[in-house]
Amino acid sequence: MIDRKKFIQLGAAGLGALLATSSRAAVLATSAPQTQQGTVRFGVISDLHFDLMHDAGVRAEQFIAQMNKEKPNFILQLGDFCMPKPENQKLLDIWKKFNGPSYHTLGNHDTDGGFTKAQTIDFWGMQAPYYSFDREGFHFVVLDGNEKSRSTNIPGYPRTIEKEQLDWLRKDLETTKLPTVISCHQGLDNTEGGLSNGMQVRFLFEQINKEAGFKKVILVLSGHHHLNYHNEINGIHYVQINSSSYYWVDESFRNDAFGEDFYKDHKWLRHTLIYEKPLWATIAIDSKKRTIQIEGTETKLLGKDLKETGIDLHKDIYPISTAIDSRRLKY
Repeated sequence: MIDRKKFIQLGAAGLGALLATSSRAAVLATSAPQTQQGTVRFGVISDLHFDLMHDAGVRAEQFIAQMNKEKPNFILQLGDFCMPKPENQKLLDIWKKFNGPSYHTLGNHDTDGGFTKAQTIDFWGMQAPYYSFDREGFHFVVLDGNEKSRSTNIPGYPRTIEKEQLDWLRKDLETTKLPTVISCHQGLDNTEGGLSNGMQVRFLFEQINKEAGFKKVILVLSGHHHLNYHNEINGIHYVQINSSSYYWVDESFRNDAFGEDFYKDHKWLRHTLIYEKPLWATIAIDSKKRTIQIEGTETKLLGKDLKETGIDLHKDIYPISTAIDSRRLKY
């Protein structure tokens, strides 16, 4: 079922293939002022896995309750949210309790069970698989990293951004004059398991910044990997938002945090490290101070302590963590 740890390295082919042409993807209209001086604050959560986690609804409720207390400008989820099944409407009902705008990013598991991308988009109320919007003097781009490569046979789930979306992305970034935040389910800076053409997309961001003459693309957020790290590559910050729920180990690992009856009903959770409390982050960006302030959360595992599990905590290069680190970044 879950084979996302079996990956091949990123390819770098086709760096010159990005052409500035028009496309069909939706750009969401807002009333945000078109200014490069502003402050925006938003909540972000990733990899809730409502179809897998026994208590995902409770985790979602806790996130929404906290966001309604903090009152950010909007909230964003980074994928692996839920499949478009009628019984999952209860998760959307929880999500809609947030008193403000909310946005979705497609994850690879959101079309499990034979569902199509179009069905998930319709169920969540998205306008398109990839899109952009403006808030408080900032531009936000939500990418769809789940396209099948037309040039390379990549095993496992599709994890490419193909030419049509790349062309739209270039056009969108060239058009905006605002500092820009990118979100994509898969990481663009992972040697294993991220976008198959992550280097190509990063190169596009760097070219956009060079052509603009200022730091236009400032931050890239991803989920998918259930890890907690930050990279700065050629002046752009890449931040991985840890799963709200768990870390998948592999099918050889057997967790004993719950009794046998529990694992009969939730067999895949036998092979995971389950977080005691949900993880999420609140991100504030100040274009005057040129700062990105990430306020993260932390928890512990249900059952054994992380160091007592006996697994290699660096099996994914970046260490396994039960936190989303708080960070203050400059751009």
